Amino acid sequence: MALDEQRETPIDLATPDSETSIPVAGTDRIGSLDFIRGLAVMGILVANIVAFGQPFAAYMYPEAFTTGHSAAEDWMWIGQFVLIDSKMRGLFTLLFGAGLYLFMEKAWAKGATRWLQVRRLFWLMLFGLAHYFLIWRGDILFSYAICGFLVLGFITMSARVQFVIGLLGYASGALLWGGLMAMMVMAADTPQGDPGMPLSDVRSDLQSQQDQMLQDGATQTELISGGHYGDYVGHMVSQHASDLGFFIFLWLFETLPLMLIGMALYRWGFFSGAFSTRKMRLWGALGMVAGGLITFLIGLWVRDGGFTYYGTQAAQVGFSYLPRLAMILGLAALLVTIAPSATGWLGQRISAAGRAAFTNYLGTSLVMLLVMHGWALGLFGELTRTQLYLVAFATCALMLAWSKPWLDRFRYGPLEWLWRCMTYGRVFALRRG
Repeated sequence: MALDEQRETPIDLATPDSETSIPVAGTDRIGSLDFIRGLAVMGILVANIVAFGQPFAAYMYPEAFTTGHSAAEDWMWIGQFVLIDSKMRGLFTLLFGAGLYLFMEKAWAKGATRWLQVRRLFWLMLFGLAHYFLIWRGDILFSYAICGFLVLGFITMSARVQFVIGLLGYASGALLWGGLMAMMVMAADTPQGDPGMPLSDVRSDLQSQQDQMLQDGATQTELISGGHYGDYVGHMVSQHASDLGFFIFLWLFETLPLMLIGMALYRWGFFSGAFSTRKMRLWGALGMVAGGLITFLIGLWVRDGGFTYYGTQAAQVGFSYLPRLAMILGLAALLVTIAPSATGWLGQRISAAGRAAFTNYLGTSLVMLLVMHGWALGLFGELTRTQLYLVAFATCALMLAWSKPWLDRFRYGPLEWLWRCMTYGRVFALRRG
């Protein structure tokens, strides 16, 4: 999601705390946010590419690949698990929280209220529903909108209270999902679920759920690769509409807390140079190394266990919860220190991709619709993990290629402009003067 940027209305910078503070490019707080958001939206594509080109279960479970999964690609799974999975989305969520408060600062300055933000999130929710049912079921916009509505209830609290509530909420999610996933693994993958053992009935239920998920993936493959777009949409409406409620519950303990944390960090000047560069780099590196090492050990545990269905789910959803937070915050800190110096050719294009992140996020799904569905190029279920990564990198290059030339001529990305017009109920000038 792109922040609703109004560069003609700059915001005063936070006062740096020392001569070693991070310099901020430009005249407002948005400069580093653009760069980080650009990297995040490309990272999200790399994370999602498997679910774009293979059955949805293959995102976590390598055995669901229709093309097989080599030993080298097992290591790729671990690499993605450690470096990409949930980190890019988490980084994006921090920025979304910062963007919510940035938008409200400007709204309050013009005499508007939270209802303007409500209207903005309402349209985002509709975008998300269209994305989910008509294009791709991995949508995050709907969940972001719902969590955004909830965040508005905390928006007038102090930054410290927002940060503490965010941390407590995130820790609650770690306990909830970690405990639930541990129970599933015990039932499905240990002798505790054998016949006559305490969790045998649980194993039976879990096996049924696994079979149902894999069968749904087979149906998905048939509909998409066969070019039956109308049947695919009908399948989404009839079989997966109820999944939206589960996604909200799933992300309630991650997305909502991270939005609050991002909001608090923004207010403290985390993104705009209020912290020492040396400290940001130190704590950022510690978060990345410590969180990455723990996540890597979890990945090795999954590999040694044979990449079981519930082992991979437990690693992704439950066991990596806390080290993931350390990596998200660490990565954010490091990128904040890098962003001001990223003024070269590549840095400018990454920042432009971030300014048009909403368009790039939904545009990527449209590109994948054309690449994967049978009525177009028909590559769904045909590409290995390695080949899918090549598609992702090519699409990232496309983001970098179009975003800056477009924004050199126009004020907003196409969907950013549409979202802005819908939010305010009037048509804004798109072309630059």
